[in-house]
Amino acid sequence: MIQLPKIVPSASLDPIRNCPQCGNPVSLGMLACPQCHTLIHGEELLRLTTSAKSLEAENHPAQAQQVWQQALALLPRDSTQAQWVRDHVATLQLALPAAPQPKHSWATKLGPLAPIAIFLAKSKTLLFAIFKLKFLLSLGAFVAVYWSLYGMKFGGGFAFLILLHEMGHYLDIRRRGLPADMPVFLPGLGAYVRWEGMGVTRKTRAAVSLAGPLAGLLGAVVCALLYFRTNYGLWAALGHSSAVLNVLNLTPVWILDGGQAANALDRSERIALLVACLLVWLVAGQSIFFLVAAGVTYRLFTKDLPPLPSRSTLIYYLSLIAGYALLLRLLPA
Repeated sequence: MIQLPKIVPSASLDPIRNCPQCGNPVSLGMLACPQCHTLIHGEELLRLTTSAKSLEAENHPAQAQQVWQQALALLPRDSTQAQWVRDHVATLQLALPAAPQPKHSWATKLGPLAPIAIFLAKSKTLLFAIFKLKFLLSLGAFVAVYWSLYGMKFGGGFAFLILLHEMGHYLDIRRRGLPADMPVFLPGLGAYVRWEGMGVTRKTRAAVSLAGPLAGLLGAVVCALLYFRTNYGLWAALGHSSAVLNVLNLTPVWILDGGQAANALDRSERIALLVACLLVWLVAGQSIFFLVAAGVTYRLFTKDLPPLPSRSTLIYYLSLIAGYALLLRLLPA
């Protein structure tokens, strides 16, 4: 006998009068903070999501569907998370035993085309293919541009390293159970992953942002190892170029990855990051870190400090800075 997790109706949850993230007053009955968009019942949603996924893993779609419906009641109706849950519930419905169909249904009128019509009606394969088409087409154009500019080997390798960076973001988002689209590539400009972060804390946003440079660091390290093993200059060029691009992306300004990560750092943590960048610039002779330091200096005077510090984000950030500094020191330009 399957024991369902205890489902607490939204109306019976303890009244929350202040946002758990920014502390601003929140009217009773609201599901998201109007100031920072944090989900009010984030902890309860996490519990329900964990329970639903556990039921799915045990092949109990009907029970999981009930838990997802409860989570849906705690999400703003127009949010991307709510839409994702509704789509997921519909997907689970397909896994339930089908109800008996009338003998004379619309499908019988299609004759030999009926099996195809039924398949398309019950499957999301075609829709998934359409959404992935944007990813594939943009990636193909992206590779073609760099291939034409730098040749097959360097152009293709460079495009792959950028893909690796973006997949770092995508996989980190999906492992947290959040909806995200496959990366979209803009030839000559870069790439991005579209996702909905409503209700996500600054610390989580920072982790998602730094996941891209982490994947980029792993790719550059592989290039460095291949270079030291083969002494083939292509690997050094790929590793060095990827490292430089990722370090620039760590600059905490505008829409760069570092900009989102710095949002989780308080003033003392930003000062620590500034000191680290200046030390790398002066001691290791890596001038590119001066640009990161300049960005950190700017963020010391912005009015976007978080209500709480995030030491884990600072350690994550500093580890990436140290890793890229060592890599650029070892690899020839």
